[in-house]
Amino acid sequence: MRYYKTPSTLQRVFSSFVWKIPQEKPTIYLTFDDGPIPELTPWVIEVLKEYKAKATFFCVGDNIQKHSAIFRNLIIDEEHSIGNHTYSHLNAWKTDRKIYLQDIQDCQKEIEKRNGNTRFFRPPYGKLNFYLRTEIQKNYQIVLWDVLSYDFDEQLSRENCLKNVLKNTENGSIIVFHDNIKATRNLIYTLPRLIEHFGEKGFVFDKL
Repeated sequence: MRYYKTPSTLQRVFSSFVWKIPQEKPTIYLTFDDGPIPELTPWVIEVLKEYKAKATFFCVGDNIQKHSAIFRNLIIDEEHSIGNHTYSHLNAWKTDRKIYLQDIQDCQKEIEKRNGNTRFFRPPYGKLNFYLRTEIQKNYQIVLWDVLSYDFDEQLSRENCLKNVLKNTENGSIIVFHDNIKATRNLIYTLPRLIEHFGEKGFVFDKL
């Protein structure tokens, strides 16, 4: 079953994770997973700049290494937040835990090489186990989400992508988008319309 909005029961059971952050002033937290890539990340940065919005980028270490200028000159210099998304986009349910933890460290090294820093981690696919959760929380806040856009689903129409995100977003929502190739069509349609819609209602878009 597809959940655009994370069930409140799940958020309560795993209360040590960050799911949403309600604020006195209505605030939305845009997050982007998997980048940076030259095909999409610069466009995302430009849209955010146009609307004076801030966001958090959960970056894959391998993409930071390949596209370091985008990471440094756009994400860091434009003062967006950074999150660790492992070096190789690993699935924790299918990876030896020592390899997984090393992959996180490798991503962290790529971030720090370019004068970045982060205390946020998001597991690829949202998958972790108890041991990894305990170890990772020694060094990071684990950030999941309140709203998942499914922008990466190429079978989902762009209109429905926007509709579902608008329907489920509220004050404090952490929304997951992706700056990867599969998400391009849905993201390009949805992101500016989402920002305009909630901006007209007095919401601000902040980084974690």
